[in-house]
Amino acid sequence: MQVWKSPTCGCCKDWIAHLQAHGFRVQVQETGNTAARARLGLDQRFGSCHTAVVQGYVLEGHVPAREVARLLAERPKALGLAVPGMPVGSPGMDGPEYGGRRDAYDVLLLTGGTTSRVYQAYR
Repeated sequence: MQVWKSPTCGCCKDWIAHLQAHGFRVQVQETGNTAARARLGLDQRFGSCHTAVVQGYVLEGHVPAREVARLLAERPKALGLAVPGMPVGSPGMDGPEYGGRRDAYDVLLLTGGTTSRVYQAYR
């Protein structure tokens, strides 16, 4: 997996550690993710603080490793997965500094340039 992120983003580092703990090998590009997002055809409204590519799929934001594994097992026709924004409680946004708070969020399956559907809801 290749990840583009800001060199100063702590939650991105925590998300990468989450993926590595679940067996993913990660190469990190500390160049920010705006150019990568544009190059990969990801609409800005799905944006978050980091962008990744794994086996031809785009991952945007704090996507749980469980959903990445499911995506790779199911191989749907899609651009990839996104967790827009930075919801507290998602992987990388779940450290002690958040005091155990967990916001509801959706993992979206990106089905086209600007279209998506809920792939998995976290409540």
